[in-house]
Amino acid sequence: MNIKISKSEGDYLKAIYHLTQQEETTNTVVLSETLNVKPPSVTSMLNKLLNQEPALVEYQKWRGVKLTESGKRLALQLLRRHRLIEQFLVETLNYTWEEVHEEAEELEHVISDKFEEHLSVFLGDPQFDPHGDPIPDRDLNFPDSDTMSLTNLTVGQAAIVRRVKINQSDLLRYLSEQGIIIGAKIRIQSRNPFDETVQIKVGDGKNSFGLGSEISKLIDVEEI
Repeated sequence: MNIKISKSEGDYLKAIYHLTQQEETTNTVVLSETLNVKPPSVTSMLNKLLNQEPALVEYQKWRGVKLTESGKRLALQLLRRHRLIEQFLVETLNYTWEEVHEEAEELEHVISDKFEEHLSVFLGDPQFDPHGDPIPDRDLNFPDSDTMSLTNLTVGQAAIVRRVKINQSDLLRYLSEQGIIIGAKIRIQSRNPFDETVQIKVGDGKNSFGLGSEISKLIDVEEI
């Protein structure tokens, strides 16, 4: 990274990046809730990012905030490092997928460009991390992925779990205990038409378990 930023600044850039994937801008209220900081602190940080050289955000109080190209590039560089570190921790140091997020949050800010490059080569330039999240390549482009939300599966349809967009360690642990891990084969047994809860059968097991719609929509699968 040619632009030096603090851990806090990096966390803001990543949060803005994620929050503007579906909407063009986000706002101080949403950022405050996402980062668990007070609104005045958010405003102060946004002004700091705005006044960087080059500016890392575009921010007007009544129009919201979004990343500049420089800000987006920094956010993606952090995302790449984070996901490479998570993959390293699981693949090499035998961490479980629920243990890696907090470790990577700290380490992503301290490794050098050289370390990042050696880490990627050591891992064989992986395209996805332990949660199935895509890893930006050296040019910060994402790999192709042909997946859909688990909520779109119909009853009786089979699929393979490809991505779990969850950081909560207790929830990840629960899912892995049920066999919901990357690469697992699942089938929708039934769906409650009132609350969209689904009964899922994992692999060749005889038992099924229920999964609510709020969690289901955070799981991406590939049809088989």
